Amino acid sequence: MKKLARYFFQGLLYLAPTAITIYLIFFIFTKVDTGVRNLIQDLIHIKIPGIGILVLFLLITLLGFLGQTIIFQPLRMLVDNLMAKAPLVKLIYSSIKDLMSAFVGTEKKFDKPVLVKVNLVSNLEKMGFMTQTDLSEINIKDKVAVYFPHSYNFSGEMFIVPTEHITPLNISPADAMKFIVSGGVTKV
Repeated sequence: MKKLARYFFQGLLYLAPTAITIYLIFFIFTKVDTGVRNLIQDLIHIKIPGIGILVLFLLITLLGFLGQTIIFQPLRMLVDNLMAKAPLVKLIYSSIKDLMSAFVGTEKKFDKPVLVKVNLVSNLEKMGFMTQTDLSEINIKDKVAVYFPHSYNFSGEMFIVPTEHITPLNISPADAMKFIVSGGVTKV
């Protein structure tokens, strides 16, 4: 029974960040779309389906712009500090924040596509992104951290591999990600 409960909570831990993010986006979009559509219909008596997408895009863009200003940086830091103090929320918030900033933030982490030899006998190689080159902080030498996105999915695995098994690729990170996520179907 303990194993079953442990597996359940482990599965919940895997599912929760994605499910909560999708739910929040859907909830916010539905509320904004309904509110804006009703407001426009009341004001100018025109029904514009999907106007919420445009308004949500503009609001998120405005939030991104305001978040970079000196006025809103203390507010952003306050939210970060509050999220960091709640035990379960901290795990979810920091994971989602780090993953999002790795893809679209100013500190992009998936910018070094590499080919990693994963089987020396058959010369099997796997494409991924080098995320850390110095692992001395965790007492690992002569190895690097490589993230391997899963094909047809928004998940992946991170491996610590010897540096001699790494071959840098001369393609853009976006092309490498498309190639990996499509399972090799998309041409680079």
